[in-house]
Amino acid sequence: MTNYFDLSHKVALVTGASSGIGAASAKVLAELGADVAITYLHNQAGAEKVRDQIIAMGRRAFAVHADVRDADQITATVSRVNQELGPIDILVNNAGSLVERKKNLEMTIDLWDDVINLNLTSAMLCLKAVAPSMVERKSGTIINVVSIAAHNGGGPGAGAYSAAKAGLIALTKSQAKELAPHGVRVNAISPGTIDTPFHEVFSTAEMLKAAVATIPMGRLGTPEDCAKVIAFLASDAAGYVVGETIEVNGGQLMR
Repeated sequence: MTNYFDLSHKVALVTGASSGIGAASAKVLAELGADVAITYLHNQAGAEKVRDQIIAMGRRAFAVHADVRDADQITATVSRVNQELGPIDILVNNAGSLVERKKNLEMTIDLWDDVINLNLTSAMLCLKAVAPSMVERKSGTIINVVSIAAHNGGGPGAGAYSAAKAGLIALTKSQAKELAPHGVRVNAISPGTIDTPFHEVFSTAEMLKAAVATIPMGRLGTPEDCAKVIAFLASDAAGYVVGETIEVNGGQLMR
Protein backbone atom coordinates (compact mmCIF):
# COMPACT_ATOMS: atom_id res chain seq x y z
CA MET A 1 0.00 0.00 0.00
CA THR A 2 1.30 3.43 -0.90
CA ASN A 3 2.19 5.64 2.05
CA TYR A 4 1.42 9.15 0.84
CA PHE A 5 2.94 10.65 3.98
CA ASP A 6 6.36 9.07 3.47
CA LEU A 7 9.10 11.72 3.42
CA SER A 8 12.04 9.33 3.05
CA HIS A 9 14.96 10.78 1.07
CA LYS A 10 13.55 14.30 1.49
CA VAL A 11 15.54 17.21 2.92
CA ALA A 12 13.75 19.83 5.03
CA LEU A 13 14.79 23.24 6.32
CA VAL A 14 12.76 24.52 9.28
CA THR A 15 13.44 28.05 10.50
CA GLY A 16 13.03 29.03 14.13
CA ALA A 17 13.01 25.41 15.27
CA SER A 18 14.57 25.53 18.73
CA SER A 19 11.17 25.22 20.45
CA GLY A 20 7.42 25.33 19.89
CA ILE A 21 5.89 24.73 16.48
CA GLY A 22 9.25 24.77 14.69
CA ALA A 23 10.77 22.13 16.96
CA ALA A 24 7.69 19.91 16.74
CA SER A 25 7.60 20.26 12.96
CA ALA A 26 11.26 19.34 12.58
CA LYS A 27 10.72 16.19 14.64
CA VAL A 28 7.51 15.13 12.88
CA LEU A 29 9.13 15.58 9.46
CA ALA A 30 12.03 13.43 10.68
CA GLU A 31 9.63 10.79 12.02
CA LEU A 32 8.20 10.56 8.50
CA GLY A 33 11.67 10.03 7.05
CA ALA A 34 13.12 13.44 6.22
CA ASP A 35 16.59 14.70 7.02
CA VAL A 36 16.25 18.08 8.69
CA ALA A 37 18.25 21.29 9.08
CA ILE A 38 16.99 23.73 11.69
CA THR A 39 17.80 27.35 12.40
CA TYR A 40 17.76 29.24 15.67
CA LEU A 41 18.47 32.81 16.73
CA HIS A 42 18.90 32.78 20.53
CA ASN A 43 18.09 29.30 21.88
CA GLN A 44 21.13 27.26 20.92
CA ALA A 45 20.53 24.64 23.63
CA GLY A 46 16.98 24.07 22.46
CA ALA A 47 18.05 23.75 18.83
CA GLU A 48 20.80 21.28 19.66
CA LYS A 49 18.36 19.20 21.69
CA VAL A 50 16.01 19.01 18.70
CA ARG A 51 18.95 18.11 16.45
CA ASP A 52 20.01 15.31 18.79
CA GLN A 53 16.47 13.94 18.96
CA ILE A 54 16.30 13.80 15.18
CA ILE A 55 19.68 12.08 14.90
CA ALA A 56 18.48 9.54 17.48
CA MET A 57 15.68 8.64 15.03
CA GLY A 58 18.34 7.65 12.50
CA ARG A 59 17.95 10.78 10.41
CA ARG A 60 20.61 13.30 9.46
CA ALA A 61 20.29 16.73 11.05
CA PHE A 62 22.14 19.85 12.07
CA ALA A 63 21.31 23.12 13.82
CA VAL A 64 22.68 26.45 12.63
CA HIS A 65 22.53 29.95 14.03
CA ALA A 66 20.92 32.20 11.44
CA ASP A 67 19.08 35.50 11.55
CA VAL A 68 16.41 35.07 8.87
CA ARG A 69 16.18 38.84 8.47
CA ASP A 70 19.65 38.74 6.89
CA ALA A 71 19.79 37.56 3.27
CA ASP A 72 23.48 36.66 3.49
CA GLN A 73 22.92 34.42 6.51
CA ILE A 74 20.04 32.68 4.75
CA THR A 75 22.16 32.12 1.66
CA ALA A 76 24.96 30.65 3.78
CA THR A 77 22.50 28.37 5.59
CA VAL A 78 20.99 27.07 2.36
CA SER A 79 24.47 26.46 0.96
CA ARG A 80 25.38 24.41 4.04
CA VAL A 81 22.18 22.36 3.77
CA ASN A 82 22.93 21.62 0.13
CA GLN A 83 26.46 20.51 1.00
CA GLU A 84 25.67 18.39 4.06
CA LEU A 85 22.17 17.03 3.40
CA GLY A 86 21.40 17.71 -0.26
CA PRO A 87 18.96 19.95 -2.15
CA ILE A 88 16.07 21.23 -0.05
CA ASP A 89 12.71 19.60 -0.79
CA ILE A 90 10.72 21.14 2.08
CA LEU A 91 10.97 24.67 3.46
CA VAL A 92 9.04 25.58 6.59
CA ASN A 93 9.07 29.33 7.19
CA ASN A 94 8.31 29.21 10.89
CA ALA A 95 10.64 31.84 12.38
CA GLY A 96 8.76 34.81 13.78
CA SER A 97 7.76 36.67 16.91
CA LEU A 98 5.50 39.41 18.17
CA VAL A 99 8.75 40.96 19.52
CA GLU A 100 6.96 43.43 21.80
CA ARG A 101 3.36 44.36 22.52
CA LYS A 102 2.93 47.99 21.49
CA LYS A 103 -0.20 49.99 20.73
CA ASN A 104 -0.35 51.28 17.17
CA LEU A 105 -0.34 54.89 18.30
CA GLU A 106 2.85 54.20 20.26
CA MET A 107 4.56 52.16 17.53
CA THR A 108 8.07 53.24 16.53
CA ILE A 109 9.27 52.79 12.99
CA ASP A 110 12.20 50.69 14.22
CA LEU A 111 9.92 48.24 16.02
CA TRP A 112 7.54 48.15 13.07
CA ASP A 113 10.38 47.33 10.68
CA ASP A 114 11.74 44.66 13.02
CA VAL A 115 8.39 42.89 13.31
CA ILE A 116 7.68 43.05 9.57
CA ASN A 117 11.18 41.89 8.66
CA LEU A 118 11.10 38.98 11.10
CA ASN A 119 7.62 37.72 10.24
CA LEU A 120 7.18 38.62 6.57
CA THR A 121 10.36 39.69 4.80
CA SER A 122 12.20 36.65 6.17
CA ALA A 123 9.80 34.29 4.38
CA MET A 124 10.41 36.07 1.09
CA LEU A 125 14.17 35.92 1.59
CA CYS A 126 14.09 32.21 2.42
CA LEU A 127 11.92 31.49 -0.61
CA LYS A 128 14.32 33.39 -2.88
CA ALA A 129 17.20 31.30 -1.56
CA VAL A 130 15.47 27.92 -1.79
CA ALA A 131 12.96 28.07 -4.65
CA PRO A 132 15.33 28.29 -7.66
CA SER A 133 16.62 24.77 -6.98
CA MET A 134 13.07 23.50 -6.51
CA VAL A 135 12.03 25.07 -9.82
CA GLU A 136 15.01 23.50 -11.55
CA ARG A 137 14.05 20.07 -10.16
CA LYS A 138 10.30 20.72 -10.69
CA SER A 139 9.61 19.55 -7.16
CA GLY A 140 9.31 21.06 -3.71
CA THR A 141 6.98 22.30 -1.01
CA ILE A 142 7.02 25.51 1.00
CA ILE A 143 4.90 25.99 4.12
CA ASN A 144 4.55 29.41 5.73
CA VAL A 145 3.42 29.70 9.36
CA VAL A 146 0.99 32.59 9.79
CA SER A 147 -1.40 33.22 12.71
CA ILE A 148 -5.03 33.63 13.68
CA ALA A 149 -3.98 37.23 14.38
CA ALA A 150 -3.89 37.76 10.61
CA HIS A 151 -7.67 37.38 10.59
CA ASN A 152 -8.73 39.08 13.84
CA GLY A 153 -6.01 41.67 14.47
CA GLY A 154 -4.52 39.76 17.40
CA GLY A 155 -4.49 40.72 21.05
CA PRO A 156 -3.50 44.03 22.61
CA GLY A 157 -0.45 45.60 21.01
CA ALA A 158 -0.18 43.04 18.20
CA GLY A 159 -0.93 45.34 15.28
CA ALA A 160 2.40 45.03 13.51
CA TYR A 161 2.50 41.26 14.06
CA SER A 162 -1.05 40.88 12.74
CA ALA A 163 -0.26 42.98 9.69
CA ALA A 164 2.87 40.94 8.97
CA LYS A 165 1.00 37.65 9.23
CA ALA A 166 -1.83 38.92 7.04
CA GLY A 167 0.79 39.95 4.51
CA LEU A 168 2.26 36.46 4.70
CA ILE A 169 -1.10 34.94 3.76
CA ALA A 170 -1.19 37.14 0.66
CA LEU A 171 2.45 36.36 -0.10
CA THR A 172 1.65 32.64 0.17
CA LYS A 173 -0.97 32.99 -2.57
CA SER A 174 1.34 35.06 -4.75
CA GLN A 175 4.19 32.58 -4.32
CA ALA A 176 1.83 29.69 -5.04
CA LYS A 177 0.67 31.21 -8.33
CA GLU A 178 4.24 31.81 -9.47
CA LEU A 179 5.66 28.45 -8.48
CA ALA A 180 2.85 25.93 -9.05
CA PRO A 181 3.49 25.83 -12.82
CA HIS A 182 7.02 24.70 -11.97
CA GLY A 183 5.93 21.82 -9.72
CA VAL A 184 6.47 23.69 -6.44
CA ARG A 185 3.56 23.92 -3.99
CA VAL A 186 3.26 26.81 -1.51
CA ASN A 187 0.76 26.74 1.36
CA ALA A 188 0.40 28.02 4.91
CA ILE A 189 -0.96 27.03 8.27
CA SER A 190 -2.62 29.52 10.59
CA PRO A 191 -2.24 28.47 14.24
CA GLY A 192 -4.74 29.66 16.81
CA THR A 193 -3.77 29.89 20.47
CA ILE A 194 -1.03 27.28 20.82
CA ASP A 195 0.68 26.31 24.07
CA THR A 196 4.22 27.39 23.20
CA PRO A 197 6.97 29.57 24.73
CA PHE A 198 5.51 32.42 22.63
CA HIS A 199 2.63 32.76 25.10
CA GLU A 200 4.92 32.35 28.09
CA VAL A 201 6.49 35.62 26.96
CA PHE A 202 3.60 37.59 25.48
CA SER A 203 0.43 36.37 27.23
CA THR A 204 -0.82 36.25 30.81
CA ALA A 205 -2.63 33.34 32.41
CA GLU A 206 -5.81 35.42 32.29
CA MET A 207 -5.40 36.02 28.55
CA LEU A 208 -4.96 32.31 27.89
CA LYS A 209 -7.96 31.41 30.05
CA ALA A 210 -10.08 33.86 28.08
CA ALA A 211 -8.81 32.38 24.82
CA VAL A 212 -9.69 28.82 25.87
CA ALA A 213 -13.25 30.00 26.56
CA THR A 214 -13.56 30.86 22.83
CA ILE A 215 -12.26 27.50 21.59
CA PRO A 216 -14.98 24.87 20.93
CA MET A 217 -12.52 22.05 21.64
CA GLY A 218 -11.97 23.56 25.09
CA ARG A 219 -8.18 23.51 25.15
CA LEU A 220 -5.11 25.26 23.84
CA GLY A 221 -3.50 23.77 20.78
CA THR A 222 -0.18 21.96 20.95
CA PRO A 223 2.86 22.38 18.73
CA GLU A 224 2.25 18.84 17.51
CA ASP A 225 -1.26 19.80 16.35
CA CYS A 226 0.40 22.28 14.00
CA ALA A 227 3.34 20.07 13.07
CA LYS A 228 1.12 17.29 11.78
CA VAL A 229 -0.68 19.68 9.42
CA ILE A 230 2.66 21.03 8.21
CA ALA A 231 3.77 17.46 7.53
CA PHE A 232 0.55 16.83 5.58
CA LEU A 233 1.21 19.88 3.41
CA ALA A 234 4.79 18.72 2.85
CA SER A 235 3.69 15.27 1.74
CA ASP A 236 2.24 13.76 -1.42
CA ALA A 237 -1.07 13.50 0.43
CA ALA A 238 -1.44 17.23 -0.26
CA GLY A 239 -0.26 16.95 -3.85
CA TYR A 240 -3.13 19.05 -5.25
CA VAL A 241 -3.28 21.60 -2.41
CA VAL A 242 -1.89 24.95 -3.56
CA GLY A 243 -2.10 28.47 -2.13
CA GLU A 244 -4.19 27.44 0.87
CA THR A 245 -4.02 28.59 4.48
CA ILE A 246 -5.21 25.83 6.78
CA GLU A 247 -6.63 27.00 10.11
CA VAL A 248 -5.34 25.02 13.11
CA ASN A 249 -7.28 26.48 16.02
CA GLY A 250 -9.70 23.95 17.52
CA GLY A 251 -12.65 25.86 16.08
CA GLN A 252 -11.66 29.22 17.57
CA LEU A 253 -12.08 30.77 14.14
CA MET A 254 -14.06 29.04 11.39
CA ARG A 255 -13.76 30.34 7.84
